[in-house]
Amino acid sequence: MSGPALSAVALRALVVDDEALARFRLKTLLGDCTSPVVTLVGEAGNAVEAMDILRRQTVDVIFLDIRMPGADGLKLAQTLREVHSSSSPSASPATRPMPCVVFVTAHAEHAVQAFELEALDYLTKPVRLERLQQTLQKIERTMLIQQGLEFDLPVESLIIQDRGGTLRLPLAEVLYFKAELKYITVRTLARSYILDGSLGELEDKYSASFLRIHRNALIARKAIRALEKQHDAEEGEGWAVRLDGVPELLFVSRRQVVAVREAISN
Repeated sequence: MSGPALSAVALRALVVDDEALARFRLKTLLGDCTSPVVTLVGEAGNAVEAMDILRRQTVDVIFLDIRMPGADGLKLAQTLREVHSSSSPSASPATRPMPCVVFVTAHAEHAVQAFELEALDYLTKPVRLERLQQTLQKIERTMLIQQGLEFDLPVESLIIQDRGGTLRLPLAEVLYFKAELKYITVRTLARSYILDGSLGELEDKYSASFLRIHRNALIARKAIRALEKQHDAEEGEGWAVRLDGVPELLFVSRRQVVAVREAISN
């Protein structure tokens, strides 16, 4: 039986960043999002201001910078998690549902800590509209699941054998595929997996979403952040691509540099 369609109710968002310009840019992007619609219930320049708003407002999602004066974003997320897990009646934010936390930062190296705090997503600046829209849809799906609602949402997935079990990994979460010896490393924001197969088969099947940058690597087009000059021990001087949310750079073969530039411009 088919479930209900995704909710059209606006997500209530709080933007927390010590830089006013960064808050303005993110608010502008959120205003351009249409599925789901976002209602901004407040903005804060530090953790103290953010907690004050959370005591007074119901918030569905917090877009949270990491490096801020005083308590940083990681500390704020940890505090919020502790408050909502506390049974103390004096912890007023705990009387409202725990909001989804999305980190928005220029520093990719904090991704592991962020996901240890159960962050729903990790966006690197400058944030792109398409990437933000995907995050909002993930938040909406998460909220519906938490509410016990079922809905039809076809999701293309990979079947991964992991730690003695089998899991279905949504293709949208994959940042890159990299051939390593007999296997393929599948990299997501949270962690890496091992897949048995060939890059050629993956390229043929997912060419609309992934771009071949080297004989050993395919990258998600939506995740491309920058093309940078780089020196590689094996390849020598050349170019490497930086992806949203991962610290490592991926080397680009000379013949694929033009294709990567076109993907960035598009």
